[in-house]
Amino acid sequence: MRGGGGNFGVATSFLFKGQPVHTDYGGPMLWPMEDAAEMMRWYRSFMAKAPDDVYGFFAFHTVPPWPPFPEHLYHKKMCGIVWCYTGPIKKAEQVFKPIRSFKAPALDLVGPIPHPVLQSLFDALYPPGMQWYWKADFVRTLTDEAIALHVKHAAKLPTMHSTMHLYPIDGATSRVKNSATPWAYRDAKWAQVVVGVDPDPVSKEKISSWARDYWNALHPYSAGGAYVNFMMEEGDDRIRATYGKNYARLAKIKKKYDPANLFRVNQNIKPS
Repeated sequence: MRGGGGNFGVATSFLFKGQPVHTDYGGPMLWPMEDAAEMMRWYRSFMAKAPDDVYGFFAFHTVPPWPPFPEHLYHKKMCGIVWCYTGPIKKAEQVFKPIRSFKAPALDLVGPIPHPVLQSLFDALYPPGMQWYWKADFVRTLTDEAIALHVKHAAKLPTMHSTMHLYPIDGATSRVKNSATPWAYRDAKWAQVVVGVDPDPVSKEKISSWARDYWNALHPYSAGGAYVNFMMEEGDDRIRATYGKNYARLAKIKKKYDPANLFRVNQNIKPS
């Protein structure tokens, strides 16, 4: 079930092992859009060598017009990295010294922060009830050509809430074989998601066409599939591409345990 999701049943209990985290060293750093290509290239190299306790996802955002953001940045389109360091706090400043020394961010809100606060940092920006149009891919190599296309389309962010996130796939996640669980892209380096977001229904076409154009431009540089929770209704071929070589095995299991395809309100794996 780990990665097959709601195709194979309903979880009635879940046993997990917690990790001892209380205070992280994290938060967002932002840079001007004109630095975006340079920052993406640096980020690509930095994350390839980063230890397991240093994580950061890359993003394009429009700065919201309210605190803690300074007024001179309101409504500006910017690139950024949201960091989370879970190592010893006393070592955090030294760990982040090369990050800050490469190119000073225009905004640096990174520091000691309780783990639940970091986890909920952007909740107020995205209240329930908004329109979301999702397009996603897994990426094995972030090329210079792909970076140029990212910058081109990010410069056209259609609304304040629309964004692109690039999440690293590394650490323990990458040390499991693709065939060990339904998720077939543990060897990818990035999970990319483009989302058009806005509260106003009038913006439906604006946010969705921007997301589709962005995704269409970058998809040729992708590994083929995407994280299922970042996908819309995209058809059977797209689902097969997402589960890759594991799809046939999953379809066999589906036929054995759910031949009538009761569990179908999802990115559906049909019984073989």
